[in-house]
Amino acid sequence: MLSKKNTGFLLVLLLLQFSVSAQDKLKFKFGKVSVEDFDVKSPLIDSSTNAVVIGDVGKSQFVANSNELSFSLIFTQKKRMKIINKNGFDIATVTIPLYVSDNNKAEKLSNLDAYTYNLENGKIVETKVDKSSVFTEKHSKNWIYNKFTFPNLKEGSIIEYSYQVKSDFFFNLQPWTFQGEYPVLWSQYEAGIPEFYQYVTLSQGYQPFFINKIDNSSASYSFVEHESRAESTGFKADNSSKINRFTVDGKMEYHTWVMKDVPALKEEAFTTTLRNSVAKIEFQINAVVFPNSAPHNYMDTWETVASQLMENESFGTLIERPNNWLDKDVNDIVGNASTLQEKSRKIYEYVRDNFTWNNNNSIYVTSNLKDVFKNKTGSVADINMLLIAMLRNQKIEANPIILSTRDNGFTHEFYPLINRYNYLIAKAVIDSKEYYLDATTRQLEFGILPSRTYNGQAREIAKNNAMPVYLVADSLKEMGATYIYISQDDKGSVEGSFKHNFGVYESLKMREKMTKTSQEDLKKALQVEYPEDVTIDNFKLDSLKLLNLPVALNCDLKFKSFEDADIVYFNPMLDDALKNNPFAAAERFYPVEMPYAIDKNYFLTMQIPKGYKVDELPKSARVNFNEDEGMFEYLLSADKDLVQMRCRLLLKKATFLNEDYQSLRDFYAFVVSKEAEQIVFKKVK
Repeated sequence: MLSKKNTGFLLVLLLLQFSVSAQDKLKFKFGKVSVEDFDVKSPLIDSSTNAVVIGDVGKSQFVANSNELSFSLIFTQKKRMKIINKNGFDIATVTIPLYVSDNNKAEKLSNLDAYTYNLENGKIVETKVDKSSVFTEKHSKNWIYNKFTFPNLKEGSIIEYSYQVKSDFFFNLQPWTFQGEYPVLWSQYEAGIPEFYQYVTLSQGYQPFFINKIDNSSASYSFVEHESRAESTGFKADNSSKINRFTVDGKMEYHTWVMKDVPALKEEAFTTTLRNSVAKIEFQINAVVFPNSAPHNYMDTWETVASQLMENESFGTLIERPNNWLDKDVNDIVGNASTLQEKSRKIYEYVRDNFTWNNNNSIYVTSNLKDVFKNKTGSVADINMLLIAMLRNQKIEANPIILSTRDNGFTHEFYPLINRYNYLIAKAVIDSKEYYLDATTRQLEFGILPSRTYNGQAREIAKNNAMPVYLVADSLKEMGATYIYISQDDKGSVEGSFKHNFGVYESLKMREKMTKTSQEDLKKALQVEYPEDVTIDNFKLDSLKLLNLPVALNCDLKFKSFEDADIVYFNPMLDDALKNNPFAAAERFYPVEMPYAIDKNYFLTMQIPKGYKVDELPKSARVNFNEDEGMFEYLLSADKDLVQMRCRLLLKKATFLNEDYQSLRDFYAFVVSKEAEQIVFKKVK
């Protein structure tokens, strides 16, 4: 017999279990909206929230096509949202993508229902989306979009839609995105997958699953097929008549993924692409294995992929063939160069300076190399594959490297998912040293890649081999230095000399900028950035055409404030001070991805103008970031004649986990605050 104490314990336990169970389910029913449903509350909703996703539920199921001896994928989605203010109206435009095969067989959309609900005078008024307002847009060769916008939108509207898609493409098991531009209170995806279909599940993002479970069960699928076709399937058949009936038994895994209270994903400073950080799951077909049949593998190894690429007419065959038509032109280009290094540089510079990239990214060549050479324009693959062919023409070892640019998102190192690669560069080996080359960027020195290519794992493609190459932003260091000397001439004028040496990528930006503007216009723009009492003169940019040297900006400065003022407030950083913290958001749910590590130095030597003294001097400071990952140094000293300063901002790596965000934000807040401090000069009475 249970004691009262034990009975109470069991009662509490049952209540806890009931509470947890209640939290495991969606709190409303799709298709039924009550007055209470308009009062949506969540800690994620604040004054900046324009709309919210209340619930988003999707399901994928495999259904037997009894007369075709095949399976179809049935995907359903139901979604409810609330518009908080007019800035959230864009959530009311819905796009449903449908796949179209090369033989024009398409996925089919059905059972689309969509309603706008408004609360008017205490009553719910519903407006249905008219089917005629749904329009179809051809997005690409293999995708069409069905689009519609909800009618009768108001601030406070609830909008809800549901639909079904039937697909005969088992490789297109629907992915699911749990996170987006607006907060999501509940996002749920279910998929029942028969054991015959084997997928690799890829999950990404920085939000935890509320539910992530798999239930195993048995399933039976019935088919009817003509005897002639059934004999080749490997299924066990009933051959008592010309019509064969099949029953395929197997196990099924039923997956359930749920995230709740998912914050909005907004692009912030130093973000390569939100594609890397959005919480989602997607699937890649690995193999199809039916009973009594040989398995059909769909995901190849990297070695197999490399072999296929090198045999592809739009990839490897273009550089594997002799390309003797290049002989005369390439010989003329290399001229009297005697070493492979000299020949490589001349070939690279010729392609870089004479070919125009059309901004098309692809790993496949879009035209034959003869046309690319003739037209002097093409995609990144066109230009860099031509570069490889020209290098090989001179017996220089060169191979293509495929990668994904920073704005395209990460690749997957272990799975050869070629559709994630969108860019191609060249690798040349000269005297046992490796050089990475991209001839699409004008003003870029030999052996330097544009920062967009530094996005992690890439692959060098050769015969039967795809070696990993790691292009990481942490390996890049951008070094810049500013030197300022201020003195007073015999007439009492306070003047200074200014010199700034740009880093590699700052120099590239400046060179690109100067193709569109003049030095005089640049001087005027810089003058606006300086205080009114500082005048810029003798403005000059050095080394614009010497790509192996950093660009240097030189100018003279004249300070009017010391002419007659009793008190002068002087920022020793001048215009070089960091004015705003780039990390404005209070929280960040994904990594900080800078394009490179930085080492920024600033030096000032200033003769104190005659008749003035230093009344107040900012204190020197030195702070470390994460012990040894960076530091900020602000060293300032003064005597009766001279002020000297050195300021250094150092970050030894470019990528920081979201766990480091608050520390990085605080670090930069200190830098901004310190660099804003001023020296106070006072006139000597």
